[in-house]
Amino acid sequence: MVAYDSLMLLLEPTTLAVILGCAVYGLVVGAIPGFTATMAVALLVPMTYFLDPVPALAGIVTLAAMAIFAGDIPGALLRMPGTPASAAYANESYLMAKRGEAETALGVGLVASALGGVFGALMLIFAAPMLAEISLNFSSFEYFWLACLGLVAAIAASNSTPAKGAISLFIGLTIGMVGLDPVMGQQRFTFGNINLIGGLAFIPVLIGLFAVSEAFRFGAKPVERPDILPMSPKSLFVGVFSHVRRLKWPVLRGSGIGAVVGAIPGAGADIAAYISYAVARRSSPRKAEFGTGTVDGIAPATAANNAAVGGALIPATVFGIPGDSLTAVIIGVLYMKGLNPGPTVFIMQPTLLYAIFIAFLIANIVMVPLGFGAIVLFRRILSAPPGVVMALVTLACIVGAFAVENTTFAILVMLAAGLLGFYLEENDFPLAPVILGIVLGPILESTFLASLAKSQGSFIEFFSRPIAGSLGAITIAIIVVPLLYSTLKRRRRKI
Repeated sequence: MVAYDSLMLLLEPTTLAVILGCAVYGLVVGAIPGFTATMAVALLVPMTYFLDPVPALAGIVTLAAMAIFAGDIPGALLRMPGTPASAAYANESYLMAKRGEAETALGVGLVASALGGVFGALMLIFAAPMLAEISLNFSSFEYFWLACLGLVAAIAASNSTPAKGAISLFIGLTIGMVGLDPVMGQQRFTFGNINLIGGLAFIPVLIGLFAVSEAFRFGAKPVERPDILPMSPKSLFVGVFSHVRRLKWPVLRGSGIGAVVGAIPGAGADIAAYISYAVARRSSPRKAEFGTGTVDGIAPATAANNAAVGGALIPATVFGIPGDSLTAVIIGVLYMKGLNPGPTVFIMQPTLLYAIFIAFLIANIVMVPLGFGAIVLFRRILSAPPGVVMALVTLACIVGAFAVENTTFAILVMLAAGLLGFYLEENDFPLAPVILGIVLGPILESTFLASLAKSQGSFIEFFSRPIAGSLGAITIAIIVVPLLYSTLKRRRRKI
């Protein structure tokens, strides 16, 4: 009954129009090099302010699915992955395109992406409700350790050094502390500015970090219109499905890796793709072909990064803990719509939540026909003057930041966040821990203070409950084990 009601919500004309529009928008933005899926969602968030919850959230998950795949297109034709999730196998796709096999590389990648996305959606539909039942017994102790695990995993999973990941994380935590203290109601980091009493608005900060920073980067280092490898749309379907049939088990394995890695807070689709590519290379009977341009490396990795989106939505909806920066944005939209992510959403708003899950499943199914059209048509988008594209993006950023907060101060916050994001990325500091710090910081602080009050100041209580103790042990192990390993390694070198 819930599934039927959810499907009826999705079949409303307004919702269908929003989903279709977001699908096209996601394919367009994902196909532009340097424009991440998170950036695409960040630019769309201000528009969701004027929509009902179902079309807003269904549109965002559709956009996420499409943008992750669309990043494969410039990766194959330009050797410039459209999203970080496509970077793991961009070289394989480009080498195939240089041999005149761009259609095969993109076609196989499209079908594998859709299969991985469907796998992730099914995992989300079946696993999330079961975890929600378990999490109903969670107390502030469990949520505190979950938040800690998310923050620690964000550092461990970042592509930069752990020190730089930690610095990015602390920047995010500091931004999240601006405003009023959750216990005493005292002002923090406001410096007497009344605009900061309510804290730094999440959406302008998000737009600044991921979109405005790209505009600043383009201003500092303008890029010319790239030369695109030729492609024949007539042969797009030739041999694609025979390759997919041959690689069905690697694709299934990649989908499983993506769903599991995506569910780990802080990991994300790009980490899932790299892991899946490495596993595929190690277990393939055609190891020698890897690195020379082969679909054997493309299919499992692209299945993994699309499955990771569904996996990341599991902790986001069940616990309110973002799996990556993309789901951190989705959590922000949930809060904006008055829906607190967590196990109670499955009780209070099951129809709405399942509508979002089904929308994500449908998005990955319709990705195949829309994606084939995108591969053929979006070569024109890739050949557009980068300066014109960036000017339009900057205009959209300003309008979006103002639309959400309705103040010029929000634009200033967005510009400051853009400068911060530009500086961090120029110095190889990851941006994902910043966003996770902003989202998880308030959760960490409130649950820590609540737990401390319950235990009357005793830290032993933080480990007294079985699940809380297990989560605490895992979190501490992630910190301590690498330190011990590096220490032992240095001692062995001295010996």
